[in-house]
Amino acid sequence: MNPQEISKATEQKMVKSLESLQLAYTKIRTGRAHSGLLEHIQVDYYGTPTSLSQVASLTLVDSRTIGVTPWEKKMVAVVEKAIRESGLGLNPATSGDLIRVPMPALTEERRRELTKLVRSEAEDAKIAVRNIRRDAIEQFKKLTKDKLISEDDERRGHEDTQKLTDRFVADIDKLSSQKEAEVMTV
Repeated sequence: MNPQEISKATEQKMVKSLESLQLAYTKIRTGRAHSGLLEHIQVDYYGTPTSLSQVASLTLVDSRTIGVTPWEKKMVAVVEKAIRESGLGLNPATSGDLIRVPMPALTEERRRELTKLVRSEAEDAKIAVRNIRRDAIEQFKKLTKDKLISEDDERRGHEDTQKLTDRFVADIDKLSSQKEAEVMTV
């Protein structure tokens, strides 16, 4: 593996870490309703765990209510039960084929807990990025030890990897502060 391949692989891994953080943030509830909140919920679809978005359409009824319309009438009760047991603290109400999922207002205490969760997810992402950096640096050292690249190339690889790490850590911090502001907005 040459230095360019190491740098490219490192960047791809860091991008995946950032995407993973963004996905984790979509699951953190804010005061507003958004359909991404329910997409990860697993529904028992004829014995097979299936994501909610594959068995129902998700719409926004208003700013605090998500509408879930299962594609099969038989699935209404199953979908409602899955939402109730998802651990998100939601209490769906069924009216015919439509399941209304109102977003309860967040208390100040709950907002602070969610902020801690946002920071924890950000720290996990930073740790993942730093571990990727460490692996890349070890690969550069191995190439130098095996005399496949010069020490200058190794140093350049270290510097490039550090710049990449700094850029992704800054992106994580930015994403984290945006999510914190979103959570704390009443």
